[in-house]
Parts: sequence; C-alpha cells; structure tokens
Amino acid sequence: AMPIYLAVVVGLAIFLLILVFRSIMVPLVAGLGFLLSVGAAFGVTVLFWQEGLWDIVNTPGPLISFMPIFLIGVTFGLAMDYQVFLVTRMREHYSHHGGKGIEGSKYSAVEQSVIEGYTQGSRVVTAAALIMIAVFVAFIDQPLPFIKVFGFALGVGVFFDAFFIRMGLVPASMFLMGRATWWMPRWLDKILPSLDVEGSALEKEWERSQVRQ
Repeated sequence: AMPIYLAVVVGLAIFLLILVFRSIMVPLVAGLGFLLSVGAAFGVTVLFWQEGLWDIVNTPGPLISFMPIFLIGVTFGLAMDYQVFLVTRMREHYSHHGGKGIEGSKYSAVEQSVIEGYTQGSRVVTAAALIMIAVFVAFIDQPLPFIKVFGFALGVGVFFDAFFIRMGLVPASMFLMGRATWWMPRWLDKILPSLDVEGSALEKEWERSQVRQ
C-alpha cells in the first residue's frame, strides 16, 4: 500500500503544480525533489534510530509501522509550501517581463527570473524552515519514544528539503534548463483551467485600468 500512497501523493502534487505554474518540468523536478527528501529522512532515521549508528541513540529498535505515512504527509505539505512560495516569485518575474531578458543583462529571461525569485523568496523559506526544524527538534526531548523518532525524522526531512532541494536542486535545474523550464504543450494549456494563485491577473487588470485613466 505504501507505493500506491506515495504515487497518489506525488501524482496529485505534480498535477496541481502543473495547473499553478503552467509548466511540465517544474512540477516534475518538484516531485523528484520530494522523493529525495523523504528518502533522505527515512535513511538517516533508520541509521540512527534503528541501526544505532555512532551509538547516539541509547536503545535503537524497529521504527513504528505508521511512521512513513506520517512523515510523507507532513513533509509533503511543507515541501509544496516552500516550492509554491519560491517558484511563484520566479514565475511572476518571468511573466512580468514577457519572457524576455532585461536589456543589458548577461542573463536570459529564465536565468534572470530564477535569480530574482531566489533573492526575494529564499529568506522567507529559510526562516520558515528554521522555525519548523526548531519545533521538530524540540520533540526529541519528549519522553515518548515514537515522538522522539517523529521529531527527528521530520527535522531531517525539512532540513534536507528546504536547503538542498527547494533552494538548491530546484533553482539550479531551472537555471540550467533555460526556456524548457516553462514549456507547456499548447493542447494541454488550453484544456486545463487557469489558476491565479497570487492574484497576478488582478494586478495586471488594475495596472491597465490605471493606464486608461
């Protein structure tokens, strides 16, 4: 059942991100990054709490059976939150300039949008991740063993996802892919509903109304 559960979670995430960002590659990279984050959290947790690596845990033992379900659910929610916040800034900058680079800049439109979006969003993502890591690490001090394991696993998952995936793999992949980052088949773009998450369409309408006045 676990592979089915994971496939449904990642599949729905990719579909919703396609609706939001109107891109194929961005959701695929986001889904791959989420799998890497969950894998890292599982691996590190098993090494310390089940295998007793470096004897840090006094009484290592088998992990609770429902821990993977809990870990996947919480990590998924936080990972997608960081993904939407960071990449939305990049998308806004790219759309604002009509997919064209800034005159005089050595970077292309996509590269410039990644740089600007990363600059604007990375601080907030960092602060949000550090807050959640601090909360989860505090769970380790609790007397119940399964709470300790959950806190450790979630802390590792959020740390890896925020600092290695969302602010490392995702922007680097977008920068290297160039215009392919925002590629979307025309037929798919026509049949999918358009979601205005950040209200950018309303902002453009307001700007046009101001110009007419």
